[in-house]
Order: sequence, then C-alpha cells, then structure tokens
Amino acid sequence: MVVLGCLQSIPSPIPTKESPSSSSSSPSSWSRSLGTRREAIMFGTCFVSSFLSFKPAFPSAIAQQEQDQFQQDEERVVHLFQDTSPSVVFIKDLEIVKSLTSSSNESMLNENENTKVEGTGSGFIWDKFGHIVTNYHVVAKLATDTSGLQRCKVYLVDAKGNSFSREAKIIGYDPAYDLAVLKVDIEGNELKPVVLGTSRDIRVGQSCFAIGNPYGYENTLTTGVVSGLGREIPSPNGKAIRGAIQTDAAINSGNSGGPLINSYGHVIGVNTATFTRKGTGVSSGVNFAIPIDTVVRTVPYLIVYGTPYSNRY
Repeated sequence: MVVLGCLQSIPSPIPTKESPSSSSSSPSSWSRSLGTRREAIMFGTCFVSSFLSFKPAFPSAIAQQEQDQFQQDEERVVHLFQDTSPSVVFIKDLEIVKSLTSSSNESMLNENENTKVEGTGSGFIWDKFGHIVTNYHVVAKLATDTSGLQRCKVYLVDAKGNSFSREAKIIGYDPAYDLAVLKVDIEGNELKPVVLGTSRDIRVGQSCFAIGNPYGYENTLTTGVVSGLGREIPSPNGKAIRGAIQTDAAINSGNSGGPLINSYGHVIGVNTATFTRKGTGVSSGVNFAIPIDTVVRTVPYLIVYGTPYSNRY
C-alpha cells in the first residue's frame, strides 16, 4: 500500500488536450518526466523486495542469549565441582587378616591380599587439623571393633592438589544422628576444609549437588533439587532422625557421608540414605541428607569429648 500510494502521487508526464502548456513541452522535459517515473518504479520495486526479504534479528539474538546463559550455567557447575571436590574424601573400611596382626599397619597401607575391603564411603574435611566428618554407619565396624583388626584408610587431596592417603582414627561418633568424626595425620600437607552453609533457610525447589564416591567411583558429582524438608528417617540406633533434607540428586552406596552443597558451594547437609526399589537395590530417586545445622551442633562435642552432648549428662 505504501508503494502504490507513492506511485499515485507522481503526476503523469503525458500531455493532454486540456493542457495547452503540455503541447508545447520540449523533448527534454518529456525525458526528464519519463526518467522520474522509471526511478519511482525502480524505488518501489526495491522497497518491496527489501520488505519481503527482511528478517528480524530478534530470534537469533534471543537464541544466542539462551546459549550464552546455558554455557554460563554449565561453567558455574564445573567451577563448583572443581572448587569443592578437594574437600571431599574417599573412605575405605578395611579388615586385617588375623595371621598378620603384628604387621597390620603395613598390610593396611599396602592394601594387598592380606586385607579385605569391608565397605567404602565418603566424608569431608571439617578443619585444617585433619578432622573428617562422615556417617556413623560408614565406620560402624571400626567404632565397635574389639578385635583390633579393623582399619580405616582415607584418600585425600591437599590444598595444592596433591593426592595422598592416611590411616584414620575414629575420635567420636553419634549413632542417633548417624555422624562420626575421624582424624588423620596431616604432617607435611595443608588441607582445604569445606565451606559450611546453613540449612534453616533451604527452600524446596532450589538446586543442590552431591559429591562422593558411589560404588567406589571417586569424585562423582550428581545434581538435583531439594525435593522436601522436615523428613524423618531411621538412625543406626533404631530411633528417628528428624528434619532430614529430601533430594532427587542421586545418592548411592558409597555416597554416604559426603556433602550436599548448594549453588554457592556451601555444605547444607550430609548425604545419608536412599530408598531403593524392593528386591532390586536400585535407587528410587528419594534420597536424604542430615541438615548441616544439626551437624554443626553435634560435631564440636564429638571432637572434644568423643561423645554427643546428650550422652554427657
């Protein structure tokens, strides 16, 4: 419509009988009028072609923004894992062969045919003094050992990224909250403790991440969301742990004792349990963690006294 309107506004250059001046028009004026009309037609044609071929840049710009946002989110998760994983440890529960009790330490450290792996789990570095927090059920055999044959070996990474392993001693545990504290000799190594968060302001739907060693696969990251709050799960002593965090971030055998972290890399819970489909051993996707506020109240007493506060009175 715009083009047609432009063409209609152009006066006709053809002389008419009613216009005396038209009959006296010179050839040069006729050529100029004809040229003007041709230019107008060409302009209109170009305008229509440009209009039909015009493609807004908005969709491609939006797609680029979405791609950039996706890459930023991906990089954030990668950085989150790289920054937090050095604070997560791999725990092996070992049993020494009776006939080699006299050289049990050497057998344990070498992990040869004279030792047997009773179980594996995860934990995280609590402080720079070598204290490690994990689940009680991960080290229950060591905590209740009366034969002197149980050992615990911890694989760590120091602040410089160097991997090493140490035998750990259990210094305190609380079956009521499924928590235990180990201690390793850190002479010659500087550790990187986790950054503790809080669980009182957690919201259902927020992102969370679990780092651990499921089925012995070290440094494994799983992602999910907080699925529920205030859950109740059984403890190793048969009572109930209240206020547990429910998540769909995959937690399997070997994840126990590892940290559940938020998007800032702060620990908000200790991965503890998962419901499995009956008869299959396969995780149902309903997983639980002990809230970090409970851990913060319990661990200092375990470090100092070896027993929880409730057992001291």
